[in-house]
Amino acid sequence: MNSNIVIGIIAVILCALPFIGVETYSLHLIIVILIWAFAYTGWSIMGRFGLVSLGHGAFMSIGGYVTALLWNNIGLSPWIGIPVSLLVSGLLAIVIGYPCFRYKIVGHYFALVTLALSEVVRQVIIATRDTTGGSLGYTPERHGEGISIVALQFSNDRIYFYYVALFVWMAGIMIWRYVDQSMSRYALEAISEDEDASAAVGVQVTREKLKVTVLSAVMTTFAGAMYCQYQMFISPDTIGGVGVSLQIVFAVVVGGIYNALGPTVGAVITIMLAEVLRISIGTASVCVSKDVCFNAAGVPLLIYGILLIVFIIFLPKGIVGGVADWWKSRSADPPDAAGSTQLEPAKAKTG
Repeated sequence: MNSNIVIGIIAVILCALPFIGVETYSLHLIIVILIWAFAYTGWSIMGRFGLVSLGHGAFMSIGGYVTALLWNNIGLSPWIGIPVSLLVSGLLAIVIGYPCFRYKIVGHYFALVTLALSEVVRQVIIATRDTTGGSLGYTPERHGEGISIVALQFSNDRIYFYYVALFVWMAGIMIWRYVDQSMSRYALEAISEDEDASAAVGVQVTREKLKVTVLSAVMTTFAGAMYCQYQMFISPDTIGGVGVSLQIVFAVVVGGIYNALGPTVGAVITIMLAEVLRISIGTASVCVSKDVCFNAAGVPLLIYGILLIVFIIFLPKGIVGGVADWWKSRSADPPDAAGSTQLEPAKAKTG
């Protein structure tokens, strides 16, 4: 089945979902999934071409904190604060990306640079606790009790934010498809195979890599801002840091990095898995014996790590990629059994 048809069917179902009756908790989970799916889609636009970033938690943090700080401190509406955060993250992506791409810092070294970026931003947020709230988190100020378009706040009625999140998710899918069908895709695929050969035939390696990196960073930043506006609370651990960066990579790899719906499937799995673990385990200690116990707070990351290894080994294209390959093999025409017999007379005549 054509992926565009599948995406269209899912979009129609999601648009009609509130009208068929969805409880508040389920609607909340869907909104969170849609926001994170947009962030994962932003990462996959970059990661599918071999640019593995472990620092996208930094861009999520910038989106949330810059928007909230501008609103709380100078009363700047998120309609202006969000573009400012996008500009900040875009500049940061250029500052980090340009030297790396210019001097061919690729592969594991590039991943380590981005990993350091994620932790540096997290530590800056914690160190400036008087402004950002540090590890205790930060809360945007409420703009009254009702709906405020200026402040992008919708009180406790989640239905409004649901359609905002749905629109953002659909925009992410469209951006992914645009990149996939653009000429830059072929340039980036060539670069991922051999940078020197690509440069030799005229591909602007640094420019192409920088373009997709900035786009990926800006999309992730926007997701961070949306998450902040919806939850009305952010902290270095929930929206940034190494843990969030690894969660993004895990979700995209599990869902499928080479398909537009892969990040969305990854978001469903990671959010639902985190919710199940939160309900079943919480933050209590887990004991493997009478004298050996450990904090359950690290259990989700442990499970993410194990599943990531399993998927990389046995299902490298992710769930969506694996299903797509199975569907293609299933719908392929079977070999023509009569083909060989039809050649026999021809051979006999020529003989």
